[in-house]
Amino acid sequence: MASARGAEPDAEDTAEPEEAIYEEVMPCERMELSQRLAVEELITTEASYVHNIQLCVSDIRAHLQKKQLPDLDLEGLFSNTDDILHVSRRFLKGLEATATQEHDQLLCISALFQEFKEEMETVYKIYCASYERALLLVESYRKDPRLQEEILETLNVTVPHTGASDLSFFLVMPVQRVTKYPLLLGKILENTPTSASAYPALQAAVRTMAQVNANINEYKRRREVATKYNKAEHLTLRDRFARLNTHSIAKKTTRLSRLFMHEAGIVAKMEDREYDDLEEKFQCVVSSVAVLKENVASYLGHLEAFLLPTPHKRELQINEGPVQQYRRFAEYLHCTVFPEFKRRLDRLVCQPLCSLSDMLVGPQQLVKKRLDKLLDYEEIQERKSEMGTVTYDEEAAMNTYLAINALLVAELPRFNQAALQLLGQILCSLSTLQRDLAAQILHQAEKELAQMPHGHMPLPSFWKMVEDTLQQSGAQLRTFCQTFETVTPSPVTQPLNPAEERKVLSLVSKHGPDKLYQVTSNISGSKDLDLTLQRGQIVALLQSVDTKGNTSRWLVDAGGGCRLLLCSQESAGGEPPGGAARGGAGAARQEGEQGVEPGGGEQPEGLRTLQLPGDCPCAGARGLELACVSAASLAPRGTGFIG
Repeated sequence: MASARGAEPDAEDTAEPEEAIYEEVMPCERMELSQRLAVEELITTEASYVHNIQLCVSDIRAHLQKKQLPDLDLEGLFSNTDDILHVSRRFLKGLEATATQEHDQLLCISALFQEFKEEMETVYKIYCASYERALLLVESYRKDPRLQEEILETLNVTVPHTGASDLSFFLVMPVQRVTKYPLLLGKILENTPTSASAYPALQAAVRTMAQVNANINEYKRRREVATKYNKAEHLTLRDRFARLNTHSIAKKTTRLSRLFMHEAGIVAKMEDREYDDLEEKFQCVVSSVAVLKENVASYLGHLEAFLLPTPHKRELQINEGPVQQYRRFAEYLHCTVFPEFKRRLDRLVCQPLCSLSDMLVGPQQLVKKRLDKLLDYEEIQERKSEMGTVTYDEEAAMNTYLAINALLVAELPRFNQAALQLLGQILCSLSTLQRDLAAQILHQAEKELAQMPHGHMPLPSFWKMVEDTLQQSGAQLRTFCQTFETVTPSPVTQPLNPAEERKVLSLVSKHGPDKLYQVTSNISGSKDLDLTLQRGQIVALLQSVDTKGNTSRWLVDAGGGCRLLLCSQESAGGEPPGGAARGGAGAARQEGEQGVEPGGGEQPEGLRTLQLPGDCPCAGARGLELACVSAASLAPRGTGFIG
């Protein structure tokens, strides 16, 4: 008994260490189990996520595309889900491959996140930045019964097992997934002993994915700032005045003052060499697009001017020979070549160029707004250095500048590269179109030329034929001119009766022979003091204006005192000489020296320089005949206006 009693304490003493060892082993096993479950959760949830994204892209979006709903913006809804699916598939494949690495699985998972961090940040920041717009679209579609019905029908057909009642059920998945990566990694890290070799790698992976999420949030904030400022506002003058208040006036005044101090060298401008280089390249792109757009418009204008003549629409009454071939060639150009060229030019050059020009508006507004915010930033920084603190609004203004500047520095290189690439493609298209146009026209011209008599002549012989033809045509034209001048009858000199001779002698003695004109058509005065003259009467032109400076009424002496002659501009068909009627019915036939009215003007219409017989004592008047000018009514004969 004693020995038994003596043995009992020994058994109890042995059980106590065993219980302590069991208590130490169990937490380690629980941690390992939790770690294994956390890794399993990472892989299985990733597989489920990829499957849902696949449904979203391949089934839902494809089904909506087949419906061809014009009011449904699929690009705005699904953004870059194709890129996310591509990255996530590869990432899932890598995660599943780590299952074969029993002891190094955690190291492989950590390395996998490090490998995919840049790709994940790139695709997810684009999606998250456009997620708010996608939600607005979903909300707008809810208010449209027709669209909402089509969307619900698509969800019921493609993914009935999900029970989704809206597209937002799928659209939120990428946003949730990228924010869950740090949590899943953190859960694995919590169940990993600090002494484990994979612990530092897991810590780095957690920090990496947390930084990826921070970068995505920062990018989203910058995009929101950019969206706020890069819209071109088309405000009326009234709207601009309505926006003015004490705060805005003070802010604009401060900016203007700061800008003047920069230009005057009073205050040093904060320099950012990286941004300045990017902006200079961007402004070159803007200038190049504007110049090319102007040149293409001018090119089209010249092309339209070239197409104005349409000889194929004129009846030349020549049924054969080179003329008809030219008509066929012109018809081919007008009806076939140029319409097709203009259509292709509009599709391949003009439309892309206008789209590129529209793309530049947003960045231009952002560049302009950055300058305004830079002036505010410098002013606040100066105040902060003096006072040590700034207000909440001033801090927000500084952050706005930093966000705009960071966004431009990050985005302008890619934008400049894409714009230059598109501009180069447009120029290549323009060159190709012009080359095709030239080849098409040359081919048709060669076909027409081959049918002409001189189509196969050697070039020297052809130019000799052209020279001979031109010389022959010139000789024929000169002969025709000489014949025309010979056979053209000279103006008939109207005989003067004794009374008219006495009146002419009187007018010559008073005004000289250079002032005498003979009326070529009946002229009727329409107002008081207007003269009514008959064809053949002799008058002396004194002034080409009336007393009030009216150039359509001329002061003449008909032998009974000074009167005015009224010229009707409507019947003359143009402007009066020196401002008087000329042209149309008032065209002159030159027979000698042109008559000059007082003051250096031209001879009035309706009169002609009197050409007296050689034996007349008044001979010497110049021989210029002008067409007549009619008047509307008669006036008493005597002194006054004549027309």
